[in-house]
Amino acid sequence: MSIRHNLRLSRLRAASHHSLRTAVAATWTAVIVTALSLSQGQAMAQTHTETLGLTRVLEAARNNFDVAITRQAAEAAKADVLAADRAPFPIFNAKTSQMYLDSGVNGNQGIGPGPFGQKNIDKSGGIDWTWERGSKRALRTQSAGRLANAAQADLQDMVQVQQAGAASAYFDLLAARERNREMHALANSALMLAKSAGLRLKAGDLSAQDTARLEIEAQRAQADAHSAQLDQQRALLLLGQLTALRVDLTRWHIAADWPALPTAPLSSNIPETWVEQRPDVKAALERVAAAQASLDLAMSQKKADVTVGSSLDHDPRVSRRSLELRFSVPLQWGYGFEGEIGRAQAQLTQAQDVAEKTKQDARAELQRLLEELRTAVQRETLYAQDIMPRARRVAEQAEVAYTKGASSLTDLIDARRTLRNTLIEATLARTDFAKSSVVWDLRTANISR
Repeated sequence: MSIRHNLRLSRLRAASHHSLRTAVAATWTAVIVTALSLSQGQAMAQTHTETLGLTRVLEAARNNFDVAITRQAAEAAKADVLAADRAPFPIFNAKTSQMYLDSGVNGNQGIGPGPFGQKNIDKSGGIDWTWERGSKRALRTQSAGRLANAAQADLQDMVQVQQAGAASAYFDLLAARERNREMHALANSALMLAKSAGLRLKAGDLSAQDTARLEIEAQRAQADAHSAQLDQQRALLLLGQLTALRVDLTRWHIAADWPALPTAPLSSNIPETWVEQRPDVKAALERVAAAQASLDLAMSQKKADVTVGSSLDHDPRVSRRSLELRFSVPLQWGYGFEGEIGRAQAQLTQAQDVAEKTKQDARAELQRLLEELRTAVQRETLYAQDIMPRARRVAEQAEVAYTKGASSLTDLIDARRTLRNTLIEATLARTDFAKSSVVWDLRTANISR
């Protein structure tokens, strides 16, 4: 009985080792097949008609709907400058008077016979023109010009904001695709282990509890893969919304334009000139100058405009021609434009407060972006050079140790979970660094350092 029992145990052990080797071989086969499919996908991407990279994303974001609306507002502000830089139109006036409709009364002959020019009608025609005093035209043009400059700065700021959003969506897409590939590879590997566990359960080499744990891990890996697929679709939709690009992953090649880590150390402070050269701060300062010009324009209304004119009169009964000269000026009695001046003064104070607040917000944003970039560089360096390689090495060692019986299933599952979480965290760290780097470059692109 002991010999038969030993033979049976030997057969079970041989079967378990065979199933174990089959499981390991199947796992590495799945990894190799996934790598081959990725390489084939990259080779097929070379034949795609469209390529999506960071440069194309930023260029497309310059012409989306939000930028187009802001651009039209800037064009409208430029047109306001032309409308403001003009003198009042001259006014032509014509009139007739002293038309005697009854003839034979007091010796009158009525309007008389003959053409209109020979009739007994006093006719006149002339031109009146208003002379603006107090440099009203120059101040009006100056205010409109400052507002046009502010609108142009708003356009530049909108372009930067939209490009930053589009770049963020692009890096989210890259991260989702990378996470999708990694999660599918882990899911395939976990599925192969679960299948091999089923074989070992039938051979009596593995308990039902351990088999169930491996099956649960495979299902969790499949759920993570589906979640990564959903994140990829979300990033793709957001990118299309910000760039108006209809990206089809089956026809487009997505270039992985990840930014490189900086070689030089980052600055630790934000100079004041960086704040003043930002487009949003420029727009706020231009509106302050426009409000000052509007205040000067309101005060210039105290200098009354003069209207001068002349008319050429013709009355056949008196003379052939006569000239009339006119001069008129409003009498500003009881009101000195206090309402207009008070409103302009309040708007100037408001513009100054807005400009100061914009400066503070810009300074805080630049400082925040700098701190985020510095932290993102540290995290990306740590994950890329230390954490990620160690996590992969630990997972590989755990698989080898488990196949040789040197470690438990719990150690293998913990190593695989650590690798999965590390993959997700490393992708997030890389994405955060890419976003911070591009946003920093966009927000400081027009700053002379």
